Amino acid sequence: MKRYISSTLSYIFKLESKIAFYPSVLSLVGLLFAFIMFYLESKGISKYLLENAPVLVVNDTETARNLLTTFIAGLISIMVFSFSMVMILLNQASSNFSPRILPGLISNRRHQIILGVYNFTLLYCIFTLVSIEPDGNKYQLPGFSVLLAIFAMTCCLAAFIYFIHSISQEIQVNNIMDRIFETAKCRLQILIESQSNTDFEDTSDWNVIYSNTSGYFQDLNINALKDISHSKNFKLEIMPIKGRYVLKGLPLAKSSEKLDDDVIEEVCSAFHFSRSELVEDNYLLAFKQISEIAVKAMSPGINDPGTAINAIDYLTELFAIRLQKYDTNIVCDSDEVPVLKINSVDFKDLLFQVMAALRTYCKHDVIIVQKLVLMLNFLKTREEFKIESYKTAIEQELNNLVEDATESLKNEADIKLVKQMLIHT
Repeated sequence: MKRYISSTLSYIFKLESKIAFYPSVLSLVGLLFAFIMFYLESKGISKYLLENAPVLVVNDTETARNLLTTFIAGLISIMVFSFSMVMILLNQASSNFSPRILPGLISNRRHQIILGVYNFTLLYCIFTLVSIEPDGNKYQLPGFSVLLAIFAMTCCLAAFIYFIHSISQEIQVNNIMDRIFETAKCRLQILIESQSNTDFEDTSDWNVIYSNTSGYFQDLNINALKDISHSKNFKLEIMPIKGRYVLKGLPLAKSSEKLDDDVIEEVCSAFHFSRSELVEDNYLLAFKQISEIAVKAMSPGINDPGTAINAIDYLTELFAIRLQKYDTNIVCDSDEVPVLKINSVDFKDLLFQVMAALRTYCKHDVIIVQKLVLMLNFLKTREEFKIESYKTAIEQELNNLVEDATESLKNEADIKLVKQMLIHT
């Protein structure tokens, strides 16, 4: 039962990143609230307030109808404009920066809640308008419900002003990179705090579990796998790396024991395959997204070296944090016994993938090359190395960068500057 609860909660957390999640939930809340108010009106709440606090009740039928009709029409216009702004934001972000940042923008909780507030108020106003009787007197008029509609519309106007402010900030590339960086930083720190340097036994002769579906491996329900392995007394090695595309029938994991089909099905259900890319699930996406922003900024159509320099600053700090993490994540149970081995991208491969893209598109710009050399020199002098091979990988990429830069640069002074920076490292 505990495993099913964990899987259900994990599924709900995935739904939260969808743009329609909060609007749908708040729409249902608005519908429920309208029926609650309809019930209270049938019990005479407006009549009671009219006699004891008349300022809280709208007691004119035509005024109530006109207000609610205006609110409904105005809310529809505001919603259309807001959804249009979201689409413009996504289009500009995809064109100017990188399509990979779209899932992070779509999952913005503030914008989802604002759209949900619009739906909440719209449904509430519609059902309140329907509840007004054509020939009702002031005692039959849902006057208190109309006053609540006025309050809800005021909140919508405040939310709309905030939405305009937020959307204008969200499209700025510095804010986009800062959000990606902070999310990846939190994710990396969690992994570093939970990592273990415990040795894991040899898995070369273990039983292979094959994937029963295809898709991008984005996340793993570690708690569910720990419960399964503890109850069935076996250990697992997770073979694919997060973010990789796993085809049906390819190896998914290795088990220390031969498992029944039911247990294999439970193990496979702990793997989450999705085409959406969220940094909250996979910190490697932050390196990919920030490096793609830098590459796009250096393209001839955009030509924005300042953005590329800012992106390299963020990459420098992320790499410095990554130095503190082992290449393999060992997960232990409550008795500190290693039960899961989760493979991840080696630091050497990660650094190569980032630097290969930056070297290809930035090697002709001496300012960017100088910034990249400073980044690699900074990383090489850090003391947080978990594995000594990290320093070797940094030195190799430093040599590759200088070699490419000296071949691309035409000015002798620029070439001399780059070579001097390599000599003084």
